Amino acid sequence: MKKTNAMRILDGLKIKYETLSYDDNGEHELSKGAAGNIAEKLGIDPAACFKTIVMRSETKQVFVFCQSAEHEINLKKARQACGAKEINPVKPDELLALTGYVRGGCSPLGMKKKFDTFIDESAMQHEKIYVSAGMRGEQIVIAPQDLVKACNAVTCDLVLE
Repeated sequence: MKKTNAMRILDGLKIKYETLSYDDNGEHELSKGAAGNIAEKLGIDPAACFKTIVMRSETKQVFVFCQSAEHEINLKKARQACGAKEINPVKPDELLALTGYVRGGCSPLGMKKKFDTFIDESAMQHEKIYVSAGMRGEQIVIAPQDLVKACNAVTCDLVLE
Protein backbone atom coordinates (compact mmCIF):
# COMPACT_ATOMS: atom_id res chain seq x y z
CA MET A 1 0.00 0.00 0.00
CA LYS A 2 1.17 3.50 -0.83
CA LYS A 3 2.09 5.62 2.20
CA THR A 4 0.17 8.84 2.72
CA ASN A 5 1.57 12.06 4.21
CA ALA A 6 -0.18 11.17 7.48
CA MET A 7 1.57 7.78 7.60
CA ARG A 8 4.96 9.28 6.74
CA ILE A 9 4.59 11.80 9.59
CA LEU A 10 3.77 9.02 12.07
CA ASP A 11 6.69 6.95 10.76
CA GLY A 12 9.01 9.95 11.17
CA LEU A 13 7.84 10.44 14.74
CA LYS A 14 8.22 6.68 15.39
CA ILE A 15 4.58 6.50 16.49
CA LYS A 16 2.94 3.10 16.23
CA TYR A 17 -0.21 2.81 14.15
CA GLU A 18 -2.07 0.36 11.97
CA THR A 19 -4.17 0.88 8.88
CA LEU A 20 -7.54 -0.51 7.90
CA SER A 21 -9.00 -0.46 4.40
CA TYR A 22 -12.65 -0.22 3.48
CA ASP A 23 -14.55 -0.12 0.21
CA ASP A 24 -15.09 3.53 -0.64
CA ASN A 25 -18.36 4.14 -2.45
CA GLY A 26 -18.06 7.93 -2.55
CA GLU A 27 -20.67 8.67 0.14
CA HIS A 28 -19.05 11.72 1.70
CA GLU A 29 -21.93 14.17 1.92
CA LEU A 30 -22.59 15.71 5.32
CA SER A 31 -26.18 14.50 5.29
CA LYS A 32 -25.11 10.89 4.85
CA GLY A 33 -22.89 10.64 7.93
CA ALA A 34 -19.74 9.43 6.14
CA ALA A 35 -17.82 8.67 9.36
CA GLY A 36 -20.73 6.59 10.63
CA ASN A 37 -20.81 4.69 7.33
CA ILE A 38 -17.06 4.02 7.63
CA ALA A 39 -17.47 2.74 11.20
CA GLU A 40 -20.23 0.41 10.01
CA LYS A 41 -18.14 -0.89 7.08
CA LEU A 42 -15.19 -1.59 9.38
CA GLY A 43 -17.36 -3.06 12.14
CA ILE A 44 -15.99 -0.62 14.71
CA ASP A 45 -17.57 1.51 17.43
CA PRO A 46 -18.71 4.84 15.88
CA ALA A 47 -17.63 6.54 19.12
CA ALA A 48 -14.02 5.61 18.26
CA CYS A 49 -14.19 6.66 14.59
CA PHE A 50 -13.24 10.33 14.26
CA LYS A 51 -14.09 12.64 11.38
CA THR A 52 -11.86 15.58 10.47
CA ILE A 53 -13.63 18.90 10.03
CA VAL A 54 -11.73 21.90 8.66
CA MET A 55 -13.14 25.31 9.57
CA ARG A 56 -12.32 28.94 8.92
CA SER A 57 -12.82 31.88 11.28
CA GLU A 58 -14.00 35.38 10.50
CA THR A 59 -10.32 36.38 10.30
CA LYS A 60 -9.71 33.63 7.68
CA GLN A 61 -7.68 31.57 10.14
CA VAL A 62 -8.04 27.83 9.53
CA PHE A 63 -8.65 25.31 12.31
CA VAL A 64 -8.96 21.53 12.32
CA PHE A 65 -11.41 19.66 14.55
CA CYS A 66 -11.79 15.92 15.14
CA GLN A 67 -15.14 14.65 16.36
CA SER A 68 -16.46 11.12 16.76
CA ALA A 69 -18.91 9.75 14.22
CA GLU A 70 -21.38 9.46 17.08
CA HIS A 71 -21.70 13.23 17.56
CA GLU A 72 -21.98 16.49 15.70
CA ILE A 73 -19.55 19.29 16.48
CA ASN A 74 -20.85 22.13 18.65
CA LEU A 75 -19.92 25.35 16.83
CA LYS A 76 -20.14 27.42 20.03
CA LYS A 77 -17.65 25.09 21.75
CA ALA A 78 -15.44 25.09 18.64
CA ARG A 79 -15.40 28.91 18.63
CA GLN A 80 -14.51 28.96 22.33
CA ALA A 81 -11.73 26.40 21.82
CA CYS A 82 -10.00 28.36 19.07
CA GLY A 83 -10.91 31.88 20.24
CA ALA A 84 -12.89 32.82 17.14
CA LYS A 85 -16.03 34.98 17.04
CA GLU A 86 -17.37 33.15 13.98
CA ILE A 87 -16.41 29.79 12.50
CA ASN A 88 -17.74 27.86 9.54
CA PRO A 89 -16.77 24.66 7.74
CA VAL A 90 -14.52 25.12 4.72
CA LYS A 91 -16.41 24.42 1.49
CA PRO A 92 -15.65 20.99 -0.02
CA ASP A 93 -14.37 22.58 -3.25
CA GLU A 94 -11.76 24.56 -1.23
CA LEU A 95 -10.57 21.59 0.83
CA LEU A 96 -8.04 20.11 -1.62
CA ALA A 97 -6.25 23.41 -2.32
CA LEU A 98 -6.18 24.30 1.38
CA THR A 99 -5.23 20.94 2.93
CA GLY A 100 -4.06 18.65 0.14
CA TYR A 101 -6.91 16.29 0.97
CA VAL A 102 -10.32 15.58 -0.56
CA ARG A 103 -13.61 15.32 1.32
CA GLY A 104 -13.87 11.86 2.84
CA GLY A 105 -10.10 11.46 2.91
CA CYS A 106 -9.08 14.38 5.10
CA SER A 107 -6.66 13.44 7.87
CA PRO A 108 -5.76 15.70 10.79
CA LEU A 109 -2.13 14.82 9.96
CA GLY A 110 -0.08 15.88 6.95
CA MET A 111 -2.01 18.84 5.61
CA LYS A 112 -0.24 21.34 3.35
CA LYS A 113 0.17 23.68 6.34
CA LYS A 114 0.11 23.05 10.07
CA PHE A 115 -3.19 24.28 11.47
CA ASP A 116 -4.27 24.49 15.11
CA THR A 117 -6.01 21.20 15.83
CA PHE A 118 -8.65 20.33 18.42
CA ILE A 119 -9.73 16.77 19.21
CA ASP A 120 -12.89 16.01 21.16
CA GLU A 121 -11.92 14.83 24.63
CA SER A 122 -14.02 11.67 24.21
CA ALA A 123 -11.12 10.29 22.14
CA MET A 124 -9.16 9.79 25.35
CA GLN A 125 -11.72 7.25 26.57
CA HIS A 126 -10.62 4.78 23.88
CA GLU A 127 -7.54 2.58 23.69
CA LYS A 128 -7.44 3.19 19.93
CA ILE A 129 -9.24 5.58 17.64
CA TYR A 130 -9.69 5.64 13.88
CA VAL A 131 -9.00 8.66 11.66
CA SER A 132 -8.59 9.07 7.93
CA ALA A 133 -5.19 8.06 6.63
CA GLY A 134 -5.34 10.87 4.08
CA MET A 135 -7.14 9.05 1.30
CA ARG A 136 -10.58 7.61 0.84
CA GLY A 137 -10.75 3.94 1.73
CA GLU A 138 -7.97 4.02 4.36
CA GLN A 139 -8.11 4.62 8.10
CA ILE A 140 -5.28 4.96 10.63
CA VAL A 141 -5.74 3.10 13.91
CA ILE A 142 -3.83 4.94 16.63
CA ALA A 143 -3.72 5.52 20.38
CA PRO A 144 -5.49 8.86 20.99
CA GLN A 145 -2.61 10.29 23.01
CA ASP A 146 -0.29 9.54 20.07
CA LEU A 147 -2.59 11.39 17.66
CA VAL A 148 -2.71 14.36 20.04
CA LYS A 149 1.10 14.35 20.16
CA ALA A 150 1.55 13.98 16.39
CA CYS A 151 -0.92 16.82 15.66
CA ASN A 152 0.21 18.97 18.59
CA ALA A 153 -3.52 19.08 19.28
CA VAL A 154 -5.61 20.33 22.16
CA THR A 155 -8.32 18.07 23.59
CA CYS A 156 -11.58 19.72 24.58
CA ASP A 157 -15.32 19.16 24.70
CA LEU A 158 -16.74 19.68 21.21
CA VAL A 159 -19.95 17.63 21.51
CA LEU A 160 -23.25 19.11 20.40
CA GLU A 161 -25.73 18.18 23.12
